[in-house]
Amino acid sequence: MTSLVACPELDMADAPAFDPEREVCVARAPGRLDLMGGNVDYTGGMVLQGLVAEGVLVTAQMRRDNAVVLHNPGAAEYAWLTGAEFDFSDIDSADALRRRCQSDPRLHWTAYIVGGLHFLRRKGFGFGQRGIQILVESNLPPNKGVSSSAALALASLKAVSAAWGACLNGRELAEAGQWVENEIVRSACGIMDHAAIVFGQQDELIPLLCQPLSVGTGIPLPAGMRLWGIDSMVPRATSSVAYNRARAAAFMAYKILCDQDCLKVVLDTTGSLPRYSDSRWNGYLSNLEPADFVAKYESSLPWALSGKSFLGQCAPHVDPFTSITPHLIYPVRGAARYAIYEHQRVQSFAELLAMDPPRTSAQAEQQLLALGDLMAKSHHAYRETGLASTDCDEIVSMVQQAGPERGLYGAKMTGGGGGGTVVILGTPQGEASVVRIAKEYGDRHGVTPYLFMGSSPGTDAAEQMFASTFRQVL
Repeated sequence: MTSLVACPELDMADAPAFDPEREVCVARAPGRLDLMGGNVDYTGGMVLQGLVAEGVLVTAQMRRDNAVVLHNPGAAEYAWLTGAEFDFSDIDSADALRRRCQSDPRLHWTAYIVGGLHFLRRKGFGFGQRGIQILVESNLPPNKGVSSSAALALASLKAVSAAWGACLNGRELAEAGQWVENEIVRSACGIMDHAAIVFGQQDELIPLLCQPLSVGTGIPLPAGMRLWGIDSMVPRATSSVAYNRARAAAFMAYKILCDQDCLKVVLDTTGSLPRYSDSRWNGYLSNLEPADFVAKYESSLPWALSGKSFLGQCAPHVDPFTSITPHLIYPVRGAARYAIYEHQRVQSFAELLAMDPPRTSAQAEQQLLALGDLMAKSHHAYRETGLASTDCDEIVSMVQQAGPERGLYGAKMTGGGGGGTVVILGTPQGEASVVRIAKEYGDRHGVTPYLFMGSSPGTDAAEQMFASTFRQVL
């Protein structure tokens, strides 16, 4: 059973340029809900991720000419162009792709698709100069911090690779999606989003150790727990100045500590993306033990350091995907603290969830309270990295005020921080309170927050969903 199907009967009325007599390939990728660990994937930390019900559906069909034609009818909702056409002279040149996709903000969404085409041809997946037709359908809203960009890249890679006769799956698919975002889109993201979307299962949490990627056994969400997401309506992206400053600050801290201990930092190009490494921590700041960090290293890191000072004292910068701006001030110690302590918090969170089910209601209550406390500490830690959001703080405060008596136990900002979605942990009876909080927050700000209230299978698991129906009804 597969979501990548030959189907002459497929109704392509919403995309007239498709040929109803020829084979199509279909793939779906959901968004991810970052429960714990956002922003430590690039420092080698552990993350714990779930999936949302909303997703991106991509349909691909080979053409008889050499044109690459993209359709995205839903783009009109965001004032983006709903279609674009490329040729293979564009696809074969990374620089040409970047120039074309960056030439008009209304075309930015195309980079996640044609970047995947470039990757596939670069790796030898393409069939000569045959063109391809691609249709994008989505009910996953962008800029909410739930990885809509990763979902678009992954669904496109899977559908197109299948149409070209060599379907990507698993780690290869996740790494390809991360490559597209880093190398073509120029978004300095880690592997967390892509791995969660590829390997995740419905109503499960998946632990991922990002060194560079070790996929743990999924943890079914206990029957007495629920997760929701409330969009703060503050857009966020991994291309923002705040995100890039926080990421760069973590690598600045890493370089300062390596210099302090005379550890040689070398460029490693053996993986899917280049990175820097050393003989003790293997290039991952999250590998520092908290006790060692406090005893030996924390006091040597400044809370704030200008880019100019760092470049003058500690160059080179050891992150291939961010740069140091001389006039910016970087939260070096806060970024290091987050990388080290969040890794520990995620491990503790996963261990609590993996324990034997509570035997009494009092034990279940204690478990939920402990999980909520870890979420509160994680949310607070965003402030030290410069990624706080007063709007997200407001939603978290409203959840805390509702409290366990209303079925709500924890809340935190998700993903890269600085806005986006707040994830909420509670019991089934907490759903009414979540809806009420979203409405009150929306009324106060004159907006209508999006509510994430369900789950769906990851990209690889979703293949089985298309066994009896050729299209996913979003």
